[in-house]
Amino acid sequence: QVPLVESGGGLVQAGGSLRLSCAASGRTFRTNAMGWFRQAPGKERGFVAAINYNDRSTSYVDSVKGRFTISRDNAKNTVYLQMNSLKPEDTAIYYCAARLSSTITTNPNEYTYWGQGTQVTVSS
Repeated sequence: QVPLVESGGGLVQAGGSLRLSCAASGRTFRTNAMGWFRQAPGKERGFVAAINYNDRSTSYVDSVKGRFTISRDNAKNTVYLQMNSLKPEDTAIYYCAARLSSTITTNPNEYTYWGQGTQVTVSS
């Protein structure tokens, strides 16, 4: 059973917005740092954003700062990625991930649990 399930992806025009959700099932991730990563065709999976266990620390890749916001609702065991002012270069499969630790990192190798991904396509 996949412990993380992403939703909210889709096709949007440049300048538009999407809100991705990552719902945990089978176990709680309330004490775990969570992250969003993305992989475009022909490219490696890269860091997008991360949030620590209590929503007091976040980190973003430079290319999304000021446009994307990561947040979490531990009561719902869900993490969100609000994406505004989307650009064609944001087109990718977006993955949610969880660490065993409560602190954030940008290194995908330090995340243990992964979702199956949701496609985001931004048209110009």
